[in-house]
Amino acid sequence: MEQLRIDRRIEAILFASGAPVSCERLAQALGLTKGAVYQQLQLLEQQYDTQKTAWQLLRLEDSFQLCTRAEYAPDIKAALAITRNTPLSQAAMEVLAVISYNQPVTRAFVEQVRGVDCSAVMNSLVEKHLIEEAGRLELPGRPIAYRTTDVFLRSFGLESLEQLPAVPGREEQEQQTILEKP
Repeated sequence: MEQLRIDRRIEAILFASGAPVSCERLAQALGLTKGAVYQQLQLLEQQYDTQKTAWQLLRLEDSFQLCTRAEYAPDIKAALAITRNTPLSQAAMEVLAVISYNQPVTRAFVEQVRGVDCSAVMNSLVEKHLIEEAGRLELPGRPIAYRTTDVFLRSFGLESLEQLPAVPGREEQEQQTILEKP
């Protein structure tokens, strides 16, 4: 039997998954090093861009996902009768900002920052898979900690949280805190 090309094997795994797959997981499945898999992923990405294919390779932290390019979204929605996503409310955007910049955080922390009850908004964000449980804290009541997800990164066009814009004045606050410590 003919040896299957590694790039096609990676492509098949990403296509079948439909969700992000870590480079490490790909390497384990294919019996390769992470470096070899990463190199093949870069070649695939270049190939898709050069050939102007309808799909692209998304990088989400150390995971990769095969997806269609944004310019084909109207056709896909029309063909699959997908209803238009409703935009996030101002409250949801604020909650996402608090979580993304401070994660993992509890609902109580988010409510303290915002000054209002955030239960409904946070439940909505969990349902939309923009945030998820990150475990429980070792505090009385064992509160749930939340973090953002790969769906969050993909929805906002980010590869990692390091690409979040800087918070104005935050650097000055951190410097002041360092100076004030004994």
